[in-house]
Amino acid sequence: MLETLTVQTDTIAVADAPAIAGLVFRGFRGASDYPAMAEVFRQARERDELEWVESAEDIARQYRFLSNCDPYRDMLFAQVDGRVIGYGRSWWVQFDDGTRTYAHFAQVVPDWRESGIRRAMLHYNEEHLRDIAWMQRSEAPIQMFEAWSSNTEQDWTRLLVAEGYQPVRYGYSMVRANLENIPQIPLPPGLEVRPVQPEQIETIWAAAQEAFRDHWGYNDEEWDLKHLREWQEMPIFTPELWQVAWAGDEVAGMILNFISEQENTAFGRLRGYTETICVRRPWRRLGLARALIARSFEVLKARGMTEAALGVDAQNPNGARQLYESMGFVTVKEFVTYRKPL
Repeated sequence: MLETLTVQTDTIAVADAPAIAGLVFRGFRGASDYPAMAEVFRQARERDELEWVESAEDIARQYRFLSNCDPYRDMLFAQVDGRVIGYGRSWWVQFDDGTRTYAHFAQVVPDWRESGIRRAMLHYNEEHLRDIAWMQRSEAPIQMFEAWSSNTEQDWTRLLVAEGYQPVRYGYSMVRANLENIPQIPLPPGLEVRPVQPEQIETIWAAAQEAFRDHWGYNDEEWDLKHLREWQEMPIFTPELWQVAWAGDEVAGMILNFISEQENTAFGRLRGYTETICVRRPWRRLGLARALIARSFEVLKARGMTEAALGVDAQNPNGARQLYESMGFVTVKEFVTYRKPL
């Protein structure tokens, strides 16, 4: 991680900022910024049809566990007449395939998206990341800017494309709209699902890391134990809902189910998530994932849920999307990873 630096001045000069009375760009001020960040996200969520919730408390927890990012150095806030109307952040990621990406986002409330502020913030992020890349003098063979969008975030998508970003990977959000007619699918012979014990959590985490190692975008840092600790602080950390198949003392596969009461309240639904679906190599092609998905439906239904959801990489090497479709999931949203040469 880069050495932590503290911004010495609050105001930040942004080269191509639009001429708007009262517009000021500044750095991060610490925890006092979290409520304003949550409000910016709330307004963006409504316009962009985003299906997750970020409270000030959620943001505070997330920012305690950032990697390769110092918010006092790597954030930019836009405010007009003293009110925060946008913020952005930059960081970098080293992938196992040798690629190093310099990632960023710039979120702006809908009323100010036609003003040129978001474009200026994107340009600032890029220049800031170029400075970081220069200081690192990395020998990574591929160095790219990286950003993400979905098919409902039209403003951000248009801006990325206009600035030369190209789609490099697609993912989908999938939903099974009901939890009726759940198929009865037995576990493969020799495997059993047992209640998760606290002392097994790190073993399960390590098994998931191994299973996902052959997936696109894998990087070791994402599986650092600090991210497990972050998850353990979240309300959606619910090992009692997990379906973990064991072959003796070996983890064969898993689904780490959770329910977000916060999201369900915000969107007026009863949804559970069947996420971190993975099977380790010796137990693949035996029907284990299918059996665990069916068991997960039963678990979620028993908790009063009426639908299930998950996310999937469009080019998953194990044919995951086809499996999920066969279990009643349908695609409801597309997500895109964009990259641009540094």
